[in-house]
Amino acid sequence: MRTVLLLLVILPAGLLSGAVSQSHPAAAKPHATPKSHVVTLGGALAVKLFIGPSEEQTMDITVRPLYVGGKLKDFTTGELHDVTDREFVVRRAYRINDALPDDARKSPKWLWERGGWLLVDRSSGKLALVKLPDFDPFYSEVSWYRDYAAYCGITSSGERVNAIVAEIGNKRPLYRKELGKASLGNTPDSNCSPPGWQRQPARVTFLPKTGNQFTVKVSGRFADETPDNDSDEP
Repeated sequence: MRTVLLLLVILPAGLLSGAVSQSHPAAAKPHATPKSHVVTLGGALAVKLFIGPSEEQTMDITVRPLYVGGKLKDFTTGELHDVTDREFVVRRAYRINDALPDDARKSPKWLWERGGWLLVDRSSGKLALVKLPDFDPFYSEVSWYRDYAAYCGITSSGERVNAIVAEIGNKRPLYRKELGKASLGNTPDSNCSPPGWQRQPARVTFLPKTGNQFTVKVSGRFADETPDNDSDEP
């Protein structure tokens, strides 16, 4: 009789305990709210870019804020270039503090500068700096086609100019040709005008300030200068 009564007492308690553990709120996993990666560019703002050896001259440029998920990530300048249906490149702009150590520390003295190029993924919101060989933030005017970049670069010594064809994701340039001594003038196109692209076949024409123009044919991961008598005619 004692055994039967003990089972009657324990059994409902065990069932009740099991029911509580299954329905307790802590047992349910909360649903994670997906993060927003919407990439947008804000309105254009006209600013001054200081140029020349002594930075006494200025040129007008426009900058636009770059937002990811509604948060400011960087500033950009110039037009963007769609590389794929989900990725684009755009040139970075930033402010640098021009205050001297002896200046009154009331507020920084901000000057706008142009930087390198950013690769932006619209789906993930990821930003990555595109590494372009011999790229100079002031003198290199990049012309884009697909994932290829053509421009005139400046060597690390600042003495020589190179014609460059680079591809995103490739550390080494597909094509490099020395064009001569660098002319560190006051304008970005002091050494070369922006190269011009053509398709079928893909090729780019360089327009150096000194010397003759020339054309480079690009195929996959390879690029080479076309002969002077190269023509599309049969």
